[in-house]
Amino acid sequence: MTATKLPTRNTSDFLGSIAKFWKKQAKNILPPLFGTLGFLLVWELFSRSGLTQLPGPSSLFLDDRTRTYLLYPFYDLGGLDKGLFWQTWASLQRVAIGYSAAAIVGIGVGVIVGVSPMISKALDPLFQFLRTVPPLAWVPIALAALQQNEPAALFVIFITAIWPILINTAVGVRQIPQDYINVRRVLQLSNRKFFFKILIPSALPYIFTGLRIAIGLAWLAIIAAEIVMSGVVGIGFFIWDSYQNNYVSQIILALVYIGAVGLVLDKAAAYIQNRIVPEDPK
Repeated sequence: MTATKLPTRNTSDFLGSIAKFWKKQAKNILPPLFGTLGFLLVWELFSRSGLTQLPGPSSLFLDDRTRTYLLYPFYDLGGLDKGLFWQTWASLQRVAIGYSAAAIVGIGVGVIVGVSPMISKALDPLFQFLRTVPPLAWVPIALAALQQNEPAALFVIFITAIWPILINTAVGVRQIPQDYINVRRVLQLSNRKFFFKILIPSALPYIFTGLRIAIGLAWLAIIAAEIVMSGVVGIGFFIWDSYQNNYVSQIILALVYIGAVGLVLDKAAAYIQNRIVPEDPK
């Protein structure tokens, strides 16, 4: 009896697939890779030559405390003594709450402002004034009004993230084509059907533009808020505490986390936008 030969993966085909992928994507991978490595190399040379007192990238591995945070991001000894994963996770939870509130209120108010020219004229100066206030300026006001770090941090995220959502939503509502308005009149659509079938789908690209801008601002705001709010678990307070103790290499590692999370949040928002918002036929 002849034994049945199980199918095996052809090594040459596998290597061929890798070669084909590399040939196609090399031009997209190599430039940012070389750019990043070049930046790190110049930074390290500047640090070692004494041109700057800032530790080089190698300090992330040479410093014992920083190496612990780098290799053990999930450790938790209670209180504020936690790994960077938990510090970042605490900040992300605050961002999720404040950002969600900003999205709900911003879209709702933006629709009202967009459909009502009178309300828009009445509130636009106030909105333009408030949106220029930087996040750090809201921190003492939030602390004075709410008297607690956690609600104050959430308010700072909310008040920072709401403006791009609100303004872009209002602009999107105003940009609804006149043909769509005429369709509503001809078909005598109810307000509910007009809202869900015409208004929201038409304004959706603008809404998502505001949401994408706002997620970045929300992440920036929580970092600023936590830096000046003592005694809270979060990546912002971790940076401030490291600075006070002169652990500069820990600050650099935290900045890597902040940049990585910010990039992921932006890409996630872009992915959701591309999945939900219909492509422009043009």
